[in-house]
Amino acid sequence: MTRVEPMVQSGQLSQRERRLQRQGWKRQFIASEPRLSEAVELYREAGYEVHLEPLGRGVDPGGCNGCTVCFDGFEDRYRVIYTRHKKESPRLEDDLW
Repeated sequence: MTRVEPMVQSGQLSQRERRLQRQGWKRQFIASEPRLSEAVELYREAGYEVHLEPLGRGVDPGGCNGCTVCFDGFEDRYRVIYTRHKKESPRLEDDLW
């Protein structure tokens, strides 16, 4: 059996991910439903903008040394969650302490 190498090796960023980082997006994790909707809602309630990217082939899932076997054949069900602080609302300062 021939092993297909991922397009993006572990620890390396794709052009798309580099562009997102330059725009202030921070990669959080990969999820599918129902956890995907739950995470999006929680991030938004915490004051973040949320951006979802399709997992797609060759996307490094992170923390798995480039291994994607858990997602093979089901990539369309997963999204990579990115967040950034909302630009229109200033960060809340902790007045309690």
